Amino acid sequence: MKNRYLALSTVLACSLALGGCGLIPGGSDTRTVSIWLMQNSVSDDWLQRFTETFEKEHPDIELDVTFQEWTGIGKKVTEALRSEDAPEIIEVGNTQVAGYAESGGLRDLTLESVRDLGNEDWLPGLAEPGSVNGSQYGIPWYAANRVVIYNKELFAEAGITEPPKTRAEWLEISEKLDRPGQDGIYLSGQDWYTLAGFIWDEGGELAVERAGEWEGALHSKAALRGMDFYQELQAHGSGPKDGDEETPPQADVFAKGDVAQMIAVPSAATVIEKANPELKGKLGFFPVPGKTAAAPGSVFIGGSDLIVPENSKERAAAVDVVSALAGDEWQLDLARTMNYVPNKATLGLELEGESTSAMAAGAAQGRATPNSPQWAEVEVDNPIKPYMTAVLQGQDPATAARNASTRITTALRP
Repeated sequence: MKNRYLALSTVLACSLALGGCGLIPGGSDTRTVSIWLMQNSVSDDWLQRFTETFEKEHPDIELDVTFQEWTGIGKKVTEALRSEDAPEIIEVGNTQVAGYAESGGLRDLTLESVRDLGNEDWLPGLAEPGSVNGSQYGIPWYAANRVVIYNKELFAEAGITEPPKTRAEWLEISEKLDRPGQDGIYLSGQDWYTLAGFIWDEGGELAVERAGEWEGALHSKAALRGMDFYQELQAHGSGPKDGDEETPPQADVFAKGDVAQMIAVPSAATVIEKANPELKGKLGFFPVPGKTAAAPGSVFIGGSDLIVPENSKERAAAVDVVSALAGDEWQLDLARTMNYVPNKATLGLELEGESTSAMAAGAAQGRATPNSPQWAEVEVDNPIKPYMTAVLQGQDPATAARNASTRITTALRP
Protein backbone atom coordinates (compact mmCIF):
# COMPACT_ATOMS: atom_id res chain seq x y z
CA MET A 1 0.00 0.00 0.00
CA LYS A 2 1.21 3.48 -0.75
CA ASN A 3 2.80 5.56 1.97
CA ARG A 4 -0.17 7.51 3.37
CA TYR A 5 2.04 10.01 5.26
CA LEU A 6 4.09 10.79 2.18
CA ALA A 7 0.93 11.33 0.17
CA LEU A 8 -0.45 13.69 2.82
CA SER A 9 2.69 15.81 3.01
CA THR A 10 2.81 16.08 -0.78
CA VAL A 11 -0.78 17.29 -0.93
CA LEU A 12 -0.12 19.85 1.78
CA ALA A 13 2.98 21.22 0.01
CA CYS A 14 1.04 21.44 -3.23
CA SER A 15 -1.79 23.35 -1.57
CA LEU A 16 0.59 25.92 -0.13
CA ALA A 17 2.73 26.42 -3.22
CA LEU A 18 0.31 26.05 -6.10
CA GLY A 19 -3.11 26.56 -4.63
CA GLY A 20 -4.23 22.99 -5.34
CA CYS A 21 -3.16 19.43 -6.11
CA GLY A 22 -4.49 19.04 -9.60
CA LEU A 23 -1.09 19.86 -11.09
CA ILE A 24 0.60 16.89 -9.42
CA PRO A 25 0.19 13.53 -11.18
CA GLY A 26 -1.60 11.09 -8.90
CA GLY A 27 -2.90 13.90 -6.70
CA SER A 28 -6.61 14.72 -6.97
CA ASP A 29 -6.95 12.15 -9.76
CA THR A 30 -6.13 9.27 -7.43
CA ARG A 31 -9.14 7.22 -6.39
CA THR A 32 -9.08 5.41 -3.04
CA VAL A 33 -10.77 2.04 -2.84
CA SER A 34 -11.60 1.15 0.74
CA ILE A 35 -11.72 -2.61 1.36
CA TRP A 36 -12.97 -4.57 4.36
CA LEU A 37 -11.38 -8.00 4.65
CA MET A 38 -11.98 -10.48 7.45
CA GLN A 39 -9.30 -11.11 10.04
CA ASN A 40 -6.82 -13.82 8.96
CA SER A 41 -8.44 -14.32 5.57
CA VAL A 42 -5.15 -13.42 3.88
CA SER A 43 -1.56 -13.18 5.06
CA ASP A 44 0.26 -9.85 5.34
CA ASP A 45 2.74 -11.04 2.72
CA TRP A 46 0.00 -11.92 0.22
CA LEU A 47 -1.82 -8.64 0.77
CA GLN A 48 1.38 -6.66 0.27
CA ARG A 49 2.14 -8.52 -2.98
CA PHE A 50 -1.35 -7.94 -4.32
CA THR A 51 -1.48 -4.29 -3.30
CA GLU A 52 1.90 -3.37 -4.75
CA THR A 53 1.17 -5.17 -8.03
CA PHE A 54 -2.33 -3.76 -8.41
CA GLU A 55 -1.33 -0.18 -7.60
CA LYS A 56 1.59 -0.40 -10.04
CA GLU A 57 -0.76 -1.59 -12.79
CA HIS A 58 -3.42 0.98 -11.80
CA PRO A 59 -1.50 4.14 -10.76
CA ASP A 60 -4.75 6.08 -10.39
CA ILE A 61 -6.12 3.69 -7.72
CA GLU A 62 -4.94 3.44 -4.13
CA LEU A 63 -6.06 0.55 -1.90
CA ASP A 64 -6.96 1.08 1.74
CA VAL A 65 -7.54 -2.25 3.50
CA THR A 66 -9.09 -2.66 6.94
CA PHE A 67 -9.43 -6.01 8.68
CA GLN A 68 -12.67 -6.84 10.48
CA GLU A 69 -13.60 -9.45 13.09
CA TRP A 70 -16.26 -12.03 12.24
CA THR A 71 -17.97 -11.45 15.59
CA GLY A 72 -20.64 -8.81 15.09
CA ILE A 73 -19.81 -8.31 11.43
CA GLY A 74 -23.40 -8.77 10.25
CA LYS A 75 -24.64 -5.66 12.03
CA LYS A 76 -21.60 -3.68 10.95
CA VAL A 77 -22.05 -4.55 7.27
CA THR A 78 -25.79 -3.83 7.41
CA GLU A 79 -25.11 -0.40 8.88
CA ALA A 80 -22.43 0.28 6.24
CA LEU A 81 -24.84 -0.59 3.43
CA ARG A 82 -27.29 1.99 4.79
CA SER A 83 -24.69 4.71 5.24
CA GLU A 84 -23.42 7.33 2.82
CA ASP A 85 -19.81 6.37 3.49
CA ALA A 86 -19.67 2.64 2.75
CA PRO A 87 -16.41 0.92 1.81
CA GLU A 88 -16.03 0.07 -1.86
CA ILE A 89 -15.55 -3.68 -1.29
CA ILE A 90 -16.55 -5.97 1.58
CA GLU A 91 -15.60 -9.61 2.11
CA VAL A 92 -18.61 -11.56 3.39
CA GLY A 93 -19.39 -15.20 4.04
CA ASN A 94 -20.82 -16.87 0.95
CA THR A 95 -24.05 -17.74 2.76
CA GLN A 96 -24.56 -14.14 3.93
CA VAL A 97 -25.00 -12.52 0.53
CA ALA A 98 -28.74 -13.14 0.21
CA GLY A 99 -29.42 -11.38 3.50
CA TYR A 100 -27.41 -8.32 2.48
CA ALA A 101 -28.93 -8.27 -1.01
CA GLU A 102 -32.41 -8.17 0.51
CA SER A 103 -31.61 -4.70 1.85
CA GLY A 104 -31.20 -3.40 -1.71
CA GLY A 105 -27.81 -1.98 -0.86
CA LEU A 106 -25.61 -4.07 -3.17
CA ARG A 107 -24.41 -3.34 -6.67
CA ASP A 108 -25.56 -5.84 -9.31
CA LEU A 109 -22.38 -7.38 -10.74
CA THR A 110 -24.02 -9.73 -13.24
CA LEU A 111 -22.53 -8.01 -16.29
CA GLU A 112 -19.01 -8.15 -14.90
CA SER A 113 -19.49 -11.79 -13.93
CA VAL A 114 -20.31 -12.78 -17.48
CA ARG A 115 -18.03 -10.37 -19.34
CA ASP A 116 -14.84 -10.44 -17.28
CA LEU A 117 -14.81 -13.18 -14.67
CA GLY A 118 -15.75 -16.46 -16.39
CA ASN A 119 -18.73 -17.13 -14.15
CA GLU A 120 -19.62 -20.32 -16.01
CA ASP A 121 -16.65 -22.03 -14.33
CA TRP A 122 -17.29 -20.84 -10.78
CA LEU A 123 -17.82 -23.37 -8.01
CA PRO A 124 -21.61 -23.60 -7.53
CA GLY A 125 -21.23 -23.59 -3.76
CA LEU A 126 -19.72 -20.10 -3.94
CA ALA A 127 -21.56 -18.70 -6.95
CA GLU A 128 -25.13 -19.75 -6.15
CA PRO A 129 -25.34 -18.08 -2.73
CA GLY A 130 -24.13 -14.86 -4.37
CA SER A 131 -26.95 -14.93 -6.91
CA VAL A 132 -30.35 -13.59 -5.88
CA ASN A 133 -33.33 -13.57 -8.24
CA GLY A 134 -31.03 -14.06 -11.22
CA SER A 135 -28.64 -11.22 -10.34
CA GLN A 136 -25.06 -11.80 -9.16
CA TYR A 137 -24.35 -9.68 -6.11
CA GLY A 138 -21.53 -11.73 -4.58
CA ILE A 139 -18.36 -12.54 -6.52
CA PRO A 140 -16.78 -15.85 -5.38
CA TRP A 141 -13.39 -15.30 -3.80
CA TYR A 142 -12.14 -18.42 -2.02
CA ALA A 143 -13.48 -21.63 -0.52
CA ALA A 144 -12.72 -24.36 1.96
CA ASN A 145 -14.54 -27.62 2.54
CA ARG A 146 -14.34 -30.80 4.52
CA VAL A 147 -12.29 -33.83 3.57
CA VAL A 148 -11.52 -37.07 5.38
CA ILE A 149 -8.31 -36.89 7.39
CA TYR A 150 -6.93 -40.33 8.19
CA ASN A 151 -4.13 -41.97 10.13
CA LYS A 152 -1.97 -43.74 7.52
CA GLU A 153 -0.35 -45.94 10.14
CA LEU A 154 -3.69 -47.32 11.37
CA PHE A 155 -4.83 -47.89 7.78
CA ALA A 156 -1.63 -49.86 7.06
CA GLU A 157 -2.01 -51.95 10.21
CA ALA A 158 -5.52 -52.91 9.06
CA GLY A 159 -4.22 -53.88 5.60
CA ILE A 160 -5.96 -50.96 3.87
CA THR A 161 -3.73 -49.81 1.02
CA GLU A 162 -5.81 -47.03 -0.53
CA PRO A 163 -8.64 -44.72 0.48
CA PRO A 164 -12.23 -45.66 -0.37
CA LYS A 165 -13.84 -44.31 -3.51
CA THR A 166 -17.48 -45.07 -2.69
CA ARG A 167 -19.74 -44.86 0.33
CA ALA A 168 -20.04 -48.64 0.45
CA GLU A 169 -16.26 -49.01 0.57
CA TRP A 170 -16.10 -46.28 3.20
CA LEU A 171 -18.50 -48.13 5.48
CA GLU A 172 -16.58 -51.36 4.94
CA ILE A 173 -13.18 -49.96 5.90
CA SER A 174 -14.64 -47.94 8.77
CA GLU A 175 -16.07 -51.13 10.22
CA LYS A 176 -12.74 -52.88 9.73
CA LEU A 177 -10.88 -50.07 11.49
CA ASP A 178 -13.34 -49.96 14.40
CA ARG A 179 -11.83 -52.25 17.01
CA PRO A 180 -11.38 -52.28 20.80
CA GLY A 181 -9.39 -49.22 21.81
CA GLN A 182 -9.64 -47.65 18.36
CA ASP A 183 -12.29 -45.66 16.49
CA GLY A 184 -12.88 -46.54 12.85
CA ILE A 185 -14.08 -42.96 12.44
CA TYR A 186 -14.72 -40.21 14.93
CA LEU A 187 -17.98 -38.51 13.94
CA SER A 188 -19.92 -36.47 16.44
CA GLY A 189 -23.68 -36.77 16.53
CA GLN A 190 -24.43 -33.17 15.55
CA ASP A 191 -22.07 -32.54 12.64
CA TRP A 192 -24.89 -31.18 10.52
CA TYR A 193 -22.64 -29.82 7.77
CA THR A 194 -21.48 -33.38 7.06
CA LEU A 195 -25.08 -34.63 7.20
CA ALA A 196 -26.07 -32.00 4.64
CA GLY A 197 -23.66 -33.55 2.12
CA PHE A 198 -25.19 -36.99 2.56
CA ILE A 199 -28.69 -35.52 2.17
CA TRP A 200 -27.70 -33.74 -1.04
CA ASP A 201 -26.17 -36.94 -2.43
CA GLU A 202 -29.51 -38.63 -1.95
CA GLY A 203 -31.33 -35.87 -3.80
CA GLY A 204 -32.71 -34.24 -0.65
CA GLU A 205 -32.54 -30.70 0.72
CA LEU A 206 -32.40 -29.00 4.10
CA ALA A 207 -35.15 -26.64 2.96
CA VAL A 208 -36.99 -25.93 -0.28
CA GLU A 209 -38.69 -22.88 -1.77
CA ARG A 210 -42.23 -23.23 -3.04
CA ALA A 211 -44.20 -20.31 -4.47
CA GLY A 212 -41.82 -17.87 -2.85
CA GLU A 213 -42.05 -19.48 0.59
CA TRP A 214 -39.31 -21.52 2.24
CA GLU A 215 -40.01 -24.66 4.27
CA GLY A 216 -37.98 -27.34 5.99
CA ALA A 217 -37.39 -30.57 4.06
CA LEU A 218 -35.62 -32.93 6.46
CA HIS A 219 -38.65 -35.23 6.46
CA SER A 220 -38.45 -36.08 2.74
CA LYS A 221 -37.57 -39.67 1.85
CA ALA A 222 -34.31 -38.54 0.24
CA ALA A 223 -33.26 -36.53 3.30
CA LEU A 224 -34.09 -39.45 5.58
CA ARG A 225 -31.84 -41.70 3.47
CA GLY A 226 -29.02 -39.23 4.08
CA MET A 227 -29.60 -39.42 7.84
CA ASP A 228 -29.67 -43.21 7.65
CA PHE A 229 -26.21 -43.27 6.07
CA TYR A 230 -24.93 -40.82 8.68
CA GLN A 231 -26.18 -43.14 11.41
CA GLU A 232 -24.44 -46.15 9.84
CA LEU A 233 -21.14 -44.31 9.54
CA GLN A 234 -21.29 -42.71 12.98
CA ALA A 235 -21.74 -46.12 14.59
CA HIS A 236 -18.16 -47.09 13.69
CA GLY A 237 -16.68 -44.88 16.38
CA SER A 238 -17.26 -43.35 19.78
CA GLY A 239 -18.28 -39.83 18.75
CA PRO A 240 -20.83 -38.34 21.19
CA LYS A 241 -24.40 -38.54 19.97
CA ASP A 242 -25.36 -35.34 21.76
CA GLY A 243 -22.42 -33.09 20.82
CA ASP A 244 -21.03 -31.38 17.76
CA GLU A 245 -17.49 -31.49 16.35
CA GLU A 246 -16.30 -28.91 18.91
CA THR A 247 -17.71 -30.63 22.02
CA PRO A 248 -15.14 -31.99 22.56
CA PRO A 249 -12.87 -30.60 19.81
CA GLN A 250 -12.50 -33.51 17.40
CA ALA A 251 -8.94 -32.57 16.43
CA ASP A 252 -7.88 -33.05 20.05
CA VAL A 253 -9.55 -36.46 20.12
CA PHE A 254 -7.85 -37.50 16.87
CA ALA A 255 -4.48 -36.34 18.22
CA LYS A 256 -4.52 -39.08 20.85
CA GLY A 257 -3.58 -41.50 18.06
CA ASP A 258 -6.38 -44.03 18.36
CA VAL A 259 -8.76 -42.57 15.76
CA ALA A 260 -8.46 -43.77 12.17
CA GLN A 261 -10.54 -41.07 10.45
CA MET A 262 -12.32 -37.78 10.98
CA ILE A 263 -14.13 -35.32 8.70
CA ALA A 264 -12.77 -31.77 8.79
CA VAL A 265 -11.14 -29.04 6.74
CA PRO A 266 -7.48 -29.90 6.00
CA SER A 267 -6.18 -27.16 8.31
CA ALA A 268 -7.28 -29.35 11.23
CA ALA A 269 -4.18 -31.45 10.51
CA THR A 270 -2.02 -28.58 11.76
CA VAL A 271 -3.91 -28.60 15.07
CA ILE A 272 -3.54 -32.36 15.33
CA GLU A 273 0.20 -32.33 14.67
CA LYS A 274 0.73 -29.50 17.14
CA ALA A 275 -1.09 -31.47 19.83
CA ASN A 276 0.78 -34.68 18.97
CA PRO A 277 4.02 -34.16 17.01
CA GLU A 278 4.39 -37.95 16.67
CA LEU A 279 1.60 -37.88 14.08
CA LYS A 280 3.53 -35.54 11.79
CA GLY A 281 3.90 -37.23 8.41
CA LYS A 282 1.33 -39.90 9.27
CA LEU A 283 -1.80 -38.03 8.17
CA GLY A 284 -3.48 -38.56 4.83
CA PHE A 285 -6.42 -36.91 3.09
CA PHE A 286 -9.15 -38.01 0.69
CA PRO A 287 -12.40 -36.47 -0.54
CA VAL A 288 -15.64 -37.53 1.13
CA PRO A 289 -16.64 -40.54 -1.00
CA GLY A 290 -19.71 -40.42 -3.19
CA LYS A 291 -22.38 -43.04 -3.89
CA THR A 292 -20.34 -44.17 -6.90
CA ALA A 293 -16.68 -43.87 -7.82
CA ALA A 294 -17.55 -41.43 -10.62
CA ALA A 295 -17.35 -38.39 -8.34
CA PRO A 296 -16.70 -37.50 -4.70
CA GLY A 297 -19.63 -36.93 -2.39
CA SER A 298 -21.38 -33.62 -1.93
CA VAL A 299 -19.98 -31.36 0.77
CA PHE A 300 -20.88 -28.08 2.37
CA ILE A 301 -18.57 -25.45 0.96
CA GLY A 302 -17.77 -22.45 3.06
CA GLY A 303 -15.83 -19.42 1.99
CA SER A 304 -16.12 -15.80 1.07
CA ASP A 305 -17.66 -13.66 -1.62
CA LEU A 306 -16.85 -10.03 -2.44
CA ILE A 307 -19.66 -7.48 -2.54
CA VAL A 308 -19.74 -3.84 -3.70
CA PRO A 309 -22.12 -1.53 -1.81
CA GLU A 310 -24.38 0.48 -4.08
CA ASN A 311 -23.69 3.70 -2.15
CA SER A 312 -19.89 3.44 -2.20
CA LYS A 313 -18.13 6.37 -3.86
CA GLU A 314 -15.74 4.56 -6.23
CA ARG A 315 -17.86 1.73 -7.63
CA ALA A 316 -16.12 1.61 -11.02
CA ALA A 317 -12.67 1.34 -9.41
CA ALA A 318 -14.05 -1.24 -6.99
CA VAL A 319 -15.05 -3.46 -9.90
CA ASP A 320 -11.46 -3.30 -11.21
CA VAL A 321 -10.17 -4.46 -7.83
CA VAL A 322 -12.74 -7.24 -7.53
CA SER A 323 -11.91 -8.42 -11.04
CA ALA A 324 -8.25 -8.73 -10.05
CA LEU A 325 -8.97 -10.47 -6.74
CA ALA A 326 -11.31 -12.96 -8.43
CA GLY A 327 -9.18 -13.42 -11.55
CA ASP A 328 -7.20 -16.56 -12.28
CA GLU A 329 -3.73 -15.22 -11.47
CA TRP A 330 -4.48 -14.02 -7.96
CA GLN A 331 -6.88 -16.89 -7.29
CA LEU A 332 -4.08 -19.41 -7.73
CA ASP A 333 -1.68 -17.27 -5.73
CA LEU A 334 -4.17 -16.97 -2.86
CA ALA A 335 -5.00 -20.69 -2.90
CA ARG A 336 -1.34 -21.69 -2.76
CA THR A 337 -0.51 -19.16 -0.07
CA MET A 338 -3.48 -19.82 2.23
CA ASN A 339 -4.33 -23.46 1.32
CA TYR A 340 -7.72 -22.38 0.00
CA VAL A 341 -9.73 -23.69 -2.90
CA PRO A 342 -9.88 -21.18 -5.80
CA ASN A 343 -13.23 -20.06 -7.14
CA LYS A 344 -13.08 -22.25 -10.25
CA ALA A 345 -12.91 -26.04 -10.38
CA THR A 346 -10.53 -25.77 -13.35
CA LEU A 347 -8.05 -23.83 -11.23
CA GLY A 348 -8.31 -26.42 -8.47
CA LEU A 349 -6.81 -28.97 -10.83
CA GLU A 350 -3.58 -26.96 -10.85
CA LEU A 351 -3.06 -27.26 -7.09
CA GLU A 352 -0.48 -29.65 -5.71
CA GLY A 353 -0.38 -31.44 -2.38
CA GLU A 354 -2.51 -34.25 -0.99
CA SER A 355 -4.65 -32.09 1.29
CA THR A 356 -5.39 -29.27 -1.17
CA SER A 357 -6.01 -31.72 -4.02
CA ALA A 358 -8.50 -33.65 -1.89
CA MET A 359 -10.24 -30.44 -0.90
CA ALA A 360 -10.39 -29.15 -4.47
CA ALA A 361 -11.83 -32.47 -5.71
CA GLY A 362 -14.55 -32.27 -3.09
CA ALA A 363 -15.21 -28.59 -3.78
CA ALA A 364 -16.35 -29.47 -7.29
CA GLN A 365 -19.32 -31.17 -5.56
CA GLY A 366 -19.69 -28.37 -3.03
CA ARG A 367 -22.95 -26.71 -2.10
CA ALA A 368 -24.10 -24.07 0.33
CA THR A 369 -26.99 -23.77 2.75
CA PRO A 370 -30.44 -22.78 1.40
CA ASN A 371 -30.26 -19.38 -0.28
CA SER A 372 -32.84 -17.75 1.94
CA PRO A 373 -32.17 -14.34 3.55
CA GLN A 374 -33.52 -15.84 6.79
CA TRP A 375 -31.28 -18.93 6.89
CA ALA A 376 -29.10 -17.33 9.56
CA GLU A 377 -32.16 -17.44 11.83
CA VAL A 378 -32.25 -21.22 11.48
CA GLU A 379 -28.68 -21.52 12.72
CA VAL A 380 -29.29 -19.35 15.81
CA ASP A 381 -31.03 -22.26 17.55
CA ASN A 382 -30.30 -24.93 14.98
CA PRO A 383 -33.05 -27.60 15.00
CA ILE A 384 -30.96 -29.94 12.84
CA LYS A 385 -28.63 -30.72 15.73
CA PRO A 386 -31.22 -32.06 18.22
CA TYR A 387 -32.90 -33.90 15.34
CA MET A 388 -29.70 -35.80 14.65
CA THR A 389 -29.21 -36.61 18.33
CA ALA A 390 -32.79 -37.85 18.59
CA VAL A 391 -32.34 -40.26 15.69
CA LEU A 392 -28.97 -41.53 16.95
CA GLN A 393 -30.50 -42.14 20.38
CA GLY A 394 -33.28 -44.27 18.94
CA GLN A 395 -36.22 -41.98 18.21
CA ASP A 396 -38.31 -42.53 15.09
CA PRO A 397 -36.44 -40.73 12.26
CA ALA A 398 -39.57 -39.69 10.35
CA THR A 399 -41.21 -38.12 13.40
CA ALA A 400 -38.03 -36.37 14.54
CA ALA A 401 -37.40 -35.07 11.02
CA ARG A 402 -40.95 -33.74 10.69
CA ASN A 403 -40.56 -31.82 13.96
CA ALA A 404 -37.23 -30.36 12.82
CA SER A 405 -38.68 -29.39 9.44
CA THR A 406 -41.51 -27.53 11.16
CA ARG A 407 -39.04 -25.55 13.25
CA ILE A 408 -36.98 -24.71 10.13
CA THR A 409 -40.12 -23.51 8.34
CA THR A 410 -41.01 -21.24 11.27
CA ALA A 411 -37.52 -19.71 11.29
CA LEU A 412 -37.61 -19.09 7.52
CA ARG A 413 -40.94 -17.26 7.63
CA PRO A 414 -40.43 -14.08 9.69
